[in-house]
Amino acid sequence: MIPERSAEVLRAIVEDYIANHEPVGSKALVERHGFDVSAATIRNDMALLEESELIAQPHTSSGRIPTDKGYRLFVDRLNEVKPLGAGERAAIETFLTDGADLDETLSRTVRLLSQLTNQLAMVQYPTLGKALVRSIEVVPVNETRALVILITDANRIEQHVIDFGFSYESQMLVEMRAKFNSLLVGSPLAAVQAKLQDFELEFAPDRRKLALDVMGNLVDLVDANRTERLLVAGSANLARRESELGNDFSWLLDAVESQVVLLKLLNELDSDAEGIAVRIGREHQLDGFANTTVVVSGYQAEGIPAAKLGVLGPTRMNYSANMSSVMAVSSYLSKLLEG
Repeated sequence: MIPERSAEVLRAIVEDYIANHEPVGSKALVERHGFDVSAATIRNDMALLEESELIAQPHTSSGRIPTDKGYRLFVDRLNEVKPLGAGERAAIETFLTDGADLDETLSRTVRLLSQLTNQLAMVQYPTLGKALVRSIEVVPVNETRALVILITDANRIEQHVIDFGFSYESQMLVEMRAKFNSLLVGSPLAAVQAKLQDFELEFAPDRRKLALDVMGNLVDLVDANRTERLLVAGSANLARRESELGNDFSWLLDAVESQVVLLKLLNELDSDAEGIAVRIGREHQLDGFANTTVVVSGYQAEGIPAAKLGVLGPTRMNYSANMSSVMAVSSYLSKLLEG
């Protein structure tokens, strides 16, 4: 446990380094932060911080910069996350409320989060792996086409138009809809494919091709929406900070494109009592992330934890402001998805 004044010196070093991206010296600390002690005393505090591996000297005769361990202590000691202004809160609410459906709302969310933080933003789609089938509709479009609609208990609606390439009897779709709902309503999405085993045998041989077409499209809708999906925005923000990411920059761009590693990161991070999770630098224990920080929060749909959102950027980021933005956007998104 370091003394209180040393902790304040660390806070000042982190804040100055975030603001200026320059190593911080003892004289500058006294001048900028009003410490009621001499520069020599501050140097003693800095020596203690360096001994504790909370700050480091990048080169001889320079000031000091925070280490990953120093950033961690700084984040853990934040008394309060910087609150957003009334204008920012109103802008978030207005921007997100204008989304017409879930896809547009999440697209707006990730773009807004990137703009607020100037970092790479990530928003996970709600997982439907545990969702239940609420209803299935099979609706004629014209004499050769039909619309298959899947509705879950979370009010998620997915649909797809099938072009059979031949004429069909509309009564066939009525019968199929009734059988689907009798068999599947209340079932987990994960069980749909198994329950549809040999479903086409419920129909006369001359109707089985149509039944297989509809069944295949329904299974595709289920599978597509049980797969984890991620929206990202703000790759240009990473590019602007390339020098701070070192040799990991190209690797990070590949990770953003493939999304597999980003999804793993989001799934691993659990929010604390304040609803936020922060992983800094080498805490990631993943190749390519040693110079990055990830800030994550979860959001809810109808009061149930649904998925996560967050930002990724260099370790030299405005932690208080970014944590505040992530928490605020998460809160408004949860409010919007209450049902």
